[in-house]
Formats: sequence, structure tokens, C-alpha cells
Amino acid sequence: MEYSNILLEKHEAVALVRLNRPKVYNALNNALMNELTSALEVLEADEAIRAVVITGNEKAFAAGADIAEVHALDFSRAYRQRFISANWETVTRCRKPSIAAVAGLALGGGCELAMMCDLLIAADNARFGQPEIKLGIIPGAGGTQRLTRYVGKSKAMEMCLTGRMMEANEAERSGLASRVVPVAELLDEALKTAAAIASMSRPSVFMAKTAVNKAYETTLTEGVAAERIMFQSLFATEDQKEGMAAFAEKRPADFKNR
Repeated sequence: MEYSNILLEKHEAVALVRLNRPKVYNALNNALMNELTSALEVLEADEAIRAVVITGNEKAFAAGADIAEVHALDFSRAYRQRFISANWETVTRCRKPSIAAVAGLALGGGCELAMMCDLLIAADNARFGQPEIKLGIIPGAGGTQRLTRYVGKSKAMEMCLTGRMMEANEAERSGLASRVVPVAELLDEALKTAAAIASMSRPSVFMAKTAVNKAYETTLTEGVAAERIMFQSLFATEDQKEGMAAFAEKRPADFKNR
């Protein structure tokens, strides 16, 4: 499939998806989100791809939903057309790990899309925010929920009620970003991290991702119980035998993903 609003590259076992509407700071319109959904579904089915990096450009990851497109929505149309639900959340359903590589602005829907990814690496010029309150609305793609889980109630409340933006270093301190790197090194670092993930045993990666996500969605007791059974089940895999043998023999593991 040819894309008009995203660019897709493959770096061995890692896919790089670039949001590509630079004239409007990668504002997220319906066409872009449909293309992103399609690309992620294709990559999820591609056995050669084991991790995905989503990025924008140095000025913007994404500056939010395209107001020029959505300003005319009324409740009936938004509800009937499943606005946001229809094509914004595919990344949350992918089993393969996703990394948001964020430079420049990540505002509104852009911040929400970045938070949907499994981890977020920020450039030192990144700025995050949920400024929807200034438009007479609130975040609608999980912003009030994921941001609160990442940075806590007080900071999330301030950002959602005032529209204040968060700089990269504060995002790292607050737990929103896993780390901050120079903007010139952002893509290299994101691709390097994705390649490291891609080199691991696929069953272990899938289960680790599932187990960490459980921590945000259930109680500690239920989460530990789920972790325990996933941990124990991995002892039935060939990769567990290979990984431990390789460690004992002081050599790199040769995982077969089974």
C-alpha cells in the first residue's frame, strides 16, 4: 500500500513509521490515522518485524488532532462515526513492542499517541501537553487516564486544567519518558533500543509486555499471579533452554522464537 501521510521504513527486524504532515506539525487527521492503522496491522502480521518505532520530525511528533477537520463535529456525528475509537488505538492492540521517538511538540492527540506506545524516548527539545481545555474540550484519546498513570494526579490535573506544557527533562523525571537524548541522536537511540528488543526471544518479549501492562490494569495480587504463570510457562519454550545454556557457556544466545 502507498501512503500519503506517513513514511514507512524497515531496518532489518525493526519498522520505522514517520508521521509525515510537516506543514501542519503532523496534525492527526482521519487520513493519517487510517494509514497508521493500516501500516501497524501489516507490520503486526509481518513475521520479519519484531518491534516498531513511531516518530515525527525534529519540530513535531504530532501537534494534536487536526482542528481544521474536527471543529465541525457535533456529538451525533462523533458518536456515530466512532471518532478516535475507530482508528486511533491500533498501537495499543499490537503485540509487538512499540517505541515513540518524540522530538518537538507532542500535544493533545500527539501526546496521547505517544503514551499509547510501550515506551517513550524523548529528544531534549520535546514538549508534551494536553491543551484541549483551551479549545473548550478535554483529552479524548486516553490523555486524562494515561497521563495520570504516568505522572500522577496532581501534575496531570494541572496539565489538563491549564494546558501547561512539560519539557523533556520534566517528562523524564515524572516517568512519562524513559530517557532524554540529544535531538540529533533520537532516531539512532530509538532504533538501537528497538533492535535490542527485536533480538530477544519473541515469546519472552510478548509475555514481558503483557505482564508490565497488567500492572496498570489490575491489582498487585492479580498482577503478580499473572506474572507468575507467564514466568513459569516460559520454561516450556526452547528459547528458555537456549538462553540459559548460552549463559552457562558464555556465548550469545541463538533464539528461535519457540
